[in-house]
Parts: sequence; structure tokens; C-alpha cells
Amino acid sequence: MGAVTRLAPTVGVLAACNFLGVARASFYRQRPVPGPAESLALPPTLPSARPAPARALSLLERAGVLATLHAERFQDRSPAAIQATLLDEGQYLCSTRTMYRLLAAQGESRERRDQLIHPAYSKPELLATAPNQLWSWDITKLRGPVKWTYFYLYVILDVFSRYVTGWMIAHREGAELARQFIEETIDKHQVPAGQLTIHADRGKVMTSKPVAFLMADLGVTKTHSRPYVSDDNPYSESHFRTLKYRPGFPDRFGCIQDSRAFCQQFFPWYNQEHRHSGIGLLTPAMVHFGQSQSVLARRQIVLDAAYQAHPDRFVRRPPKPLSLPQEAWINKPLSTGGTTEE
Repeated sequence: MGAVTRLAPTVGVLAACNFLGVARASFYRQRPVPGPAESLALPPTLPSARPAPARALSLLERAGVLATLHAERFQDRSPAAIQATLLDEGQYLCSTRTMYRLLAAQGESRERRDQLIHPAYSKPELLATAPNQLWSWDITKLRGPVKWTYFYLYVILDVFSRYVTGWMIAHREGAELARQFIEETIDKHQVPAGQLTIHADRGKVMTSKPVAFLMADLGVTKTHSRPYVSDDNPYSESHFRTLKYRPGFPDRFGCIQDSRAFCQQFFPWYNQEHRHSGIGLLTPAMVHFGQSQSVLARRQIVLDAAYQAHPDRFVRRPPKPLSLPQEAWINKPLSTGGTTEE
């Protein structure tokens, strides 16, 4: 590039590049960029102060607008509402946008109206280490024969074993129906007072007085999900999904007897035959009635025989059946390893 630089002032850049076989783009890209001469460098100039616009409010006018915005009758109103009130009273201070700018300069650009503050609901953290310690219950709709007709399925589920301890189908949701249903289910399983906690969402029936009084009389602790938080009742939600995704679940039931006939087949299957992934692929009945250890021992015998027959087929270690979790949580505390659900 040095030769091109020497020839360029005499014959020109184009002729010099053609003669030496150098692309002009390469010459321009690699040539040194001359900097400005120090003697021509201008001293830095300070920005001139911007003159105040002629239409700007004076300091006295700004103070008057802020005093009006802070007045007791206007302290919980928006600038637009204040502007409209002042106009109705025959007074104009400034534009609504100027009011917003003055408030923003004071760090007061926030919601000015009085609003209801909802109480902070604590997250339910519930633990079950055995059956009949923690139940979850909910109500779901089953679509009837025509549009806008429904049958209501009440289900109580044991959180530790996933065993459905009780179910009922009715034409409506009702606090008295729920009270009777819960009372019969507790009586059927002979759960002693002070042992059981029943969790539900915040539906109208779940928070009704008949249900609350019943649980207090029976020595049952009741808990509820936080408002608008469906994850606080994961076991019932998961169970309803299993129900409604069964191959035989119809789009609509012809009558309430049809819905009951379906449930009379579904719930025995779910309790007695369904191998649940959350409980070591045991059935809910095995866990609920204390058969899990014997079942797991029999599974281990079968796996030991398979290992003795073909040890080369098990590369890493002898096979073991899935174990039964020792606890089931609704919203496991973060201090014990994070939040877990169904």
C-alpha cells in the first residue's frame, strides 16, 4: 500500500491501483485516516442555558397549582377530574398535562384515588405422612343432555394415598348437600376428631357456614386456597383431569343416572386398578389400606429373580421398584426443597 500512496499524488489513485494491481477498496480501507490538526482544534464550548418559554408558568403559579392539587378536597382525585371541577367553578390554572408534569417533578405520579387494599392471604402449606390426615375436596360440572344443563360431582380425595374417600352427584351445588356429604364420608372412614384436615378452594359452598360449623363440631381443621390461585388445590384438579380424559368419558350425559353409572365404574377403577405415578405406581387402595410395603416386597422378589437370570441386562445396578414417597405436600416450603404439587 505504500507504493500506491507514493504514486497517487502524481498519477491519481485509480491509475496507481491499476498499475500495481491493487483494489481501490483495499487501498481506501487500509490507508491511515488523518486526524484533525491540533492547531485547528476548537476549544470545547459549554452548552448555552435554554431560555424559559414565554408560556411557561412562573414559580409563583407553579406553587399555586401544587397547592390546589394538594388541597384536601382534591388530594384523592386525578388531575383530569380536578381540571373539570375547576372549570365548572369558573377557574383555569393550567392544562391537565402540566398538572401531571408538576406532580411527576415532585415524585407524586401515582394513583391518587382511595382504593380498597385486599388483605394478604398466606399460602397454605399442608403436609400428609399417612392416610386420613389430609383430604382435598372440590366440585366439578358434568355437562347434561342440552346446553346450559349440568350435574355436579362432589369428590373427596385423600392427599397421601390419592384414594377417593367419597363422591356424590347432585343436580345443584348446595351448602347443605356438601355438609351432609362430608359428614357421611368422615363417618364412613371413622376418622377420629383432631386428626383430619380438609382442604378446598374458596367456592361459595366450600366457605359456607353449614360446612364450617360441621367441621368445627367434628374436630376437623379446614383450610382454603388463596383467591384466584388454582395451584393451591392441585390434587383435586389433577384427579378431575384424570376423570375427564378417560376414553369413555362422554361429551354430555343423557341424564343424572347416566353420570352416576359412569362414576360407579370410574371410581372403583381409579381406587383399585389405576397405578398412580405419584405413589410409586401403586394403586390408591394399596396405599390407603396399608398394603404398599407387601406389594413392593413382592415386586422386589420378581426383580431379583430377573436379575439372577440375566444380570448382564442390568448395566448399572440391580433393579429396584419405585418407592412410595414418605410425605405429600400442598405447597412445600422453600426451606425444605421448593414447592411441589401433584
